[in-house]
Amino acid sequence: MAIRRSNKLSQTAVIKQIVKKCSGLGGNKKQHGYDEHGLPVDVPKGHFVVYVGENRSRYIVPISFLTRPEFQSLLRRAEEEFGFDHDMGLTIPCDEDFFESLTSMLR
Repeated sequence: MAIRRSNKLSQTAVIKQIVKKCSGLGGNKKQHGYDEHGLPVDVPKGHFVVYVGENRSRYIVPISFLTRPEFQSLLRRAEEEFGFDHDMGLTIPCDEDFFESLTSMLR
């Protein structure tokens, strides 16, 4: 009996892709507020940026949120709706009020 491998990436691999993608955005990095390592200068270590809602409001959230089931649910919705392979930043498909309420509970 053969063991069938899943085509889905492991949760750890997906999280690493998200963090790498979020930290690597921004064309000419020095000109657009990025340091020499390609990280946004206004995002503290241990955090990343997401865009939420119709107006794509920018939020800085702790990386620790990536392990929380509530936040992972939002990531799955983001992957289904937008995918993770684009240059627009990690966009969360939900209302800003809902996102703010959820993240305030996770802190």
